[in-house]
Amino acid sequence: MRIFWCAPLLLLAAACGVSDQPRPAATVTVTASQPTQQPTASETIVSPTPTPTSAASKPPTPPQTAREAVVPKVVGLNHQLAQDTMQAAGFYYLTEEDATGQGRLLINDRNWVVVSQSPEGGTTASLDTKILLRSKKIGE
Repeated sequence: MRIFWCAPLLLLAAACGVSDQPRPAATVTVTASQPTQQPTASETIVSPTPTPTSAASKPPTPPQTAREAVVPKVVGLNHQLAQDTMQAAGFYYLTEEDATGQGRLLINDRNWVVVSQSPEGGTTASLDTKILLRSKKIGE
């Protein structure tokens, strides 16, 4: 008995366009039309052909390999803020060292203050330049 009820419902659903399959997105093409004049006996009508847009006709630009930027001045900042500032400027090749010469590791960067940097802040350098931040613990 159930089959007899399901078959008409399926046919009704198919007739209404209900389907489990997703519908493809509709594509709309818009063309500009120009007012046309009636051709004379010696004229022929030529429809305009679309021309490629200027963006499509330009060749892709190669990626820049040697980009440069101004190295931020970070002496006097806590070490974490100095690293964040360097990365915001595009410098990611960062190294660090204990400026006291004790060879300690900078575990908690917020407890350290930058006392010198190489290259110096304000100079222009390639973004792949190695930046050395020399820091000491705050209060030393």
